[in-house]
Amino acid sequence: MSVQQVSKPKVGVSPLSLEDAKEPPLHLYKNKEPYTATIVSVERLVGLKAPGETCHIVIDHGGNVPYWEGQSYGVIPPGENPKKPGSPHNVRLYSIASTRYGDSFDGKTASLCVRRAVYYDPQTGKEDPSKNGVCSNFLCDSKPGDKVQITGPSGKIMLLPEDNPNATHIMIATGTGVAPFRGYLRRMFMESVPTFKFGGLAWLFLGVANGDSLLYDEEFSKYLREYPDNFRYDRALSREQKNRSGGKMYVQDKIEEYSDEIFKLLDGGAHIYFCGLKGMMPGIQDTLKKVAEQRGESWDEKLSQLKKNKQWHVEVY
Repeated sequence: MSVQQVSKPKVGVSPLSLEDAKEPPLHLYKNKEPYTATIVSVERLVGLKAPGETCHIVIDHGGNVPYWEGQSYGVIPPGENPKKPGSPHNVRLYSIASTRYGDSFDGKTASLCVRRAVYYDPQTGKEDPSKNGVCSNFLCDSKPGDKVQITGPSGKIMLLPEDNPNATHIMIATGTGVAPFRGYLRRMFMESVPTFKFGGLAWLFLGVANGDSLLYDEEFSKYLREYPDNFRYDRALSREQKNRSGGKMYVQDKIEEYSDEIFKLLDGGAHIYFCGLKGMMPGIQDTLKKVAEQRGESWDEKLSQLKKNKQWHVEVY
């Protein structure tokens, strides 16, 4: 007697009117007139051995700043801009790490994944608080009930195309670049959205320093157990794993490992997304170019075709 795998019931979401808009909401709140939202919670995401601190921050926007998966919010930290006395700080953009329904599934919150930017003096090795990231430290230090000025939402590059629910989505993230992908995956595997039933393949590559630095790992591992036919998850831990040539394992080494499969999926119309620090792209591009050449293809031609077909999505910072 075979026991069929029973997938867990998905979470109900509301208001379903958030599915009605044909176009993504854009720039509802501008820099000069931001929306005052409220911090719901701040939770440290990483273990003690992680270099640096990354926090998951839930913000209550009361349903007044709706967004789609893959968009960003701007945050204006309190205080005045040291370069322009009397003026507010510049806006910092953060990819939203939740679906349009938020972590409470009621369409009233948005979540951010923020790494605290800390500056160490190269001479003394000591932290210099005067050069620390103003906005990331404000967000990571904030408490429930604190007010936060937000702008947006912005961005169309990383929107999840939903015209084909059986499409393949290859997601490549370093560190907090995993934020938009958490939103996609919750929409695909956690939420019960009547108008979006995902039946394709989602494949996540996440590059971080070590096991303690993994972000949302429990959530992703749960999808792996519950949807083994629709989700793949590969981690690249640069300080704990070695690549084929004995060097540190970066996300591009994982891409190289699975390059044949990835190229076949791209040829079949798969979407590929990259999100994370700007420094991640040259290594990834070099790897893809090398693989293309080994396959007797021109990477430049292939890339321009992917862009033309709207299969190529990049957001780096």
